[in-house]
Amino acid sequence: MKPATSQVSVHVTDLRSDKGQVIACITAKADRFPDCEHDPDARHLTVPAAPEVDFTFAAIPGGRYAIALIHDENGNGKLDKALMIPREGFGFSRDAPVRMGPPAFEKAAFDVAARHERQTIRMRYLL
Repeated sequence: MKPATSQVSVHVTDLRSDKGQVIACITAKADRFPDCEHDPDARHLTVPAAPEVDFTFAAIPGGRYAIALIHDENGNGKLDKALMIPREGFGFSRDAPVRMGPPAFEKAAFDVAARHERQTIRMRYLL
């Protein structure tokens, strides 16, 4: 019997432009958040940027997850930085606050148990 899965829908607000793309990842591993690029179990999506963006992670098994987003305005596939300060937008599930670096997994984590989970994430910019 196949384990139960859910959809996680994400609504992204406050993008400063429609340039580039939004790169998203969802992970259940605290030690791989927010940079879940090297997590073989993480799910990744890339969607075109717009003033508001909607996308869905399908077939997510039940558990505790966190989402990290990047507004990759120049389309180079990574978060550009200047002196360690992000030059592009970023956001996290549960709209977790950013204080001297990205939030801890638990600040952004949410439970996936129902058939459909929804997250609204506000994109933030420092430069």
